Formats: sequence, C-alpha cells, structure tokens
Amino acid sequence: MFAMLFAALLAACSPGNGAGSPYAGLPAEATETLALIQDRGPFPYRKDGSVFHNRERLLPHKPSGYYREYTVPTPGARDRGARRIVSGGDPPVVYYYTDDHYRSFRQLEPRP
Repeated sequence: MFAMLFAALLAACSPGNGAGSPYAGLPAEATETLALIQDRGPFPYRKDGSVFHNRERLLPHKPSGYYREYTVPTPGARDRGARRIVSGGDPPVVYYYTDDHYRSFRQLEPRP
C-alpha cells in the first residue's frame, strides 16, 4: 500500500505533469515552448512560427495569419511528434495546446 502511495506521489510531482508550470496539466516541454514563444525564439524546429490555417475549424474563426504553430518536443519521438502550441495574435494574446496533432485543442489558462 505504501509503495503505491509513494509511486502516486512521485508521479504527481514529476516534471511531466506540469506541476512547475503556470498552466495546469501542461507537460514540461510545453512550458518550455511557451517561454520560447514569449521570448520570440530562437526555435528548435524550422516550421515553428509558421501560420496555422485552422483547417479543422476547431479554434475561433480569425483572419488568415492570426494563428501560429509551434512544436512541443515529444521525448523519444523520431520526428516532431503530435504535440503543438498554437498562439493567436501578434503579440500572442491566446494559446491553445494539442497533444493529438490538431484533432482537439484546449485553451491554456494560467493557474489562479
């Protein structure tokens, strides 16, 4: 029983769950990507900062060029992986996170 509780505590405190992030439940890599976006780079991937066209129409309708996409590194992935942050505005005023390559998004809200 103690071992299970200890394992749960370790998992809750691990960097991958967003415990140190100002955004609840965000992986550490996403927090790092957000910091790069706010600092305007430099970005590790060539496509970071490219226009996100919202073809899936899951985000609010905005003029072309409003949204930009950034790669959130996935540990162990051989390519860019499925995780992204999409920012809206210049400078960004809203952020969305997807971990399933644009099939779903959640708006990032800072912790209270």
